[in-house]
Amino acid sequence: MTTGKKAASKASKELKDKKSAKDEKTVAASDLSQAKKKAKK
Repeated sequence: MTTGKKAASKASKELKDKKSAKDEKTVAASDLSQAKKKAKK
């Protein structure tokens, strides 16, 4: 199952946030790794 666009966006923001806990960043990274890849043009 892939992560949706909205969830991937939120996960990206979590990773950039310096206040996020290590566990939150781990989950966010997992979500991003399952996100649909954009096709290169």
